[in-house]
Amino acid sequence: MTIRMRPRTGLVALAAVLLTATALTGPAGAARDTAPRAAGHEATRLALEAAVGAGVPGVAAEARDADGVWRTAVGVGDLRTGAARGARDRFRVGSITNTFVATVLLQMAAERRLSLDDTVEHHLPGVVTGHGNDGRTITVRQLLNHTSGLFDYLAEPAYYQKYVLGDGFLKHRYDVLSPGQRLEVAFSHPPLFRPGARHAFSHTNDLLAALIVEKAGTSYEEEVRTRIVEPLRLTATSHPGPSTVPPRPSGRGYSKLFFDTRPDRIDDVTAFHGSQVWGDGDIISSTGDLNRFYRALMRGKLLPPRRLEELKTTVVNPDLPISSYGLGIERLDLGCGETIWYHDGGTVGSLTFVATTEDGRHQFAFNYNGDWEVSQLLPTLNAEFCGTTSG
Repeated sequence: MTIRMRPRTGLVALAAVLLTATALTGPAGAARDTAPRAAGHEATRLALEAAVGAGVPGVAAEARDADGVWRTAVGVGDLRTGAARGARDRFRVGSITNTFVATVLLQMAAERRLSLDDTVEHHLPGVVTGHGNDGRTITVRQLLNHTSGLFDYLAEPAYYQKYVLGDGFLKHRYDVLSPGQRLEVAFSHPPLFRPGARHAFSHTNDLLAALIVEKAGTSYEEEVRTRIVEPLRLTATSHPGPSTVPPRPSGRGYSKLFFDTRPDRIDDVTAFHGSQVWGDGDIISSTGDLNRFYRALMRGKLLPPRRLEELKTTVVNPDLPISSYGLGIERLDLGCGETIWYHDGGTVGSLTFVATTEDGRHQFAFNYNGDWEVSQLLPTLNAEFCGTTSG
């Protein structure tokens, strides 16, 4: 499955592409700094420019390290007008939403409002059922580390055709979907394996996790806002509510909806109803806010030590040995020996990465406003954290 076909990119799904991306194609276009430049980011700049050269319309990026904040934008934010991409643009973060949800659930566990070893049935009685699916056998922890075995509703071909691809997306982009409608798609399929047998990413897990937040607290949006967004002053971070576009400043989002038949066609997919990714991909943020969130998380500002260790307790990712999955966050061992904690996320028209060192001293986030070009993702991470563009 390629990146254009997944609203959650995933290094697992992209392993073959990413691990063979070992060289840059060369710079394309000038980058624009909007913060005093910190030292040591020239390789990163070249990698971002190479992404634009490879076909990404525009990239917004920010790094934070001992030298300060380095912020830049490359390419265009609007293909129609030619307006430049903004370094402070807001965008949909896709499955990076999972890190926010996992943090809230771990806070609730620290408050003894729930246990990660509670069954899903305990919090959502009668929800996970049918075709061999059984919420009595799946724990909250297994949702967060994706070992539940539940079928990914986005892997259902009919659903994918209707809401993500081609004419289906264009016709249904403003449809309002309930969580139950998406879960019904998932539970029309049997589980892929028994709970705990292995790791396999599924958007169904994250949707259920957000519903458990609501059962244990107030609304999912309210819990994220009062526990993370407001304490950290993440002023660019929000949920879409009834709005179909990110708040300004923001660029446009683009997709090759008809890639199989018209590979050169690019559609503006900025607008669609946020209910279609509620709970597992709807948060809107900026590179700066994502870096502040990950910095605070790794420095213990959001979780007590025991719960932070739980967050970082990973399970083997059998599809990509260099990566392992914790609770709403992933660990990646780069080729230079550096280890980072990260999450990637995508919706139609947007691809985002945020990563941090374990000590919280160095963060890096970047966003593409196109969802089809992936060759420079790993080189960009290597450029920032290793100082080299090789894989």
